[in-house]
Amino acid sequence: MEGKKCINCGQYKNCKDTQASWFFFAIGVIATISIRAVTILMSFNPIYGKVAWYVGVGGFFVFFIYKFKLSQSRAKLIAQKGLIDKITNQKQLDNDDYNTIEALFCSLVSKKERANYFFIFILSALALLFAIYMDFFK
Repeated sequence: MEGKKCINCGQYKNCKDTQASWFFFAIGVIATISIRAVTILMSFNPIYGKVAWYVGVGGFFVFFIYKFKLSQSRAKLIAQKGLIDKITNQKQLDNDDYNTIEALFCSLVSKKERANYFFIFILSALALLFAIYMDFFK
């Protein structure tokens, strides 16, 4: 590990961020911002709120298709390699099994995913507070 990156890791290529992963990360962030901004934009002009809603829901649709495909490919790989059975029954793992497990673990440790969850949490809290203020205190 060098600077928290697995430079010498056999799965470095799999761990490395791709342009596609950054693209879908951006879609997720834009969708998060858009959907949380609906209430705010509705107070200015309903058409802005509708546009934000469509951008947000459409973005989430695309983002979660991507996440679903990633999840499906991981599940398929685990099934193909029989990893659950091997681990459950404590069978001997070969080098290919270890490489597969390494790739799976590496793919699960994503800074972008944690950042996306952070955006969702913070923006949801702000949107909730703003909506409460607009509905009950203004």
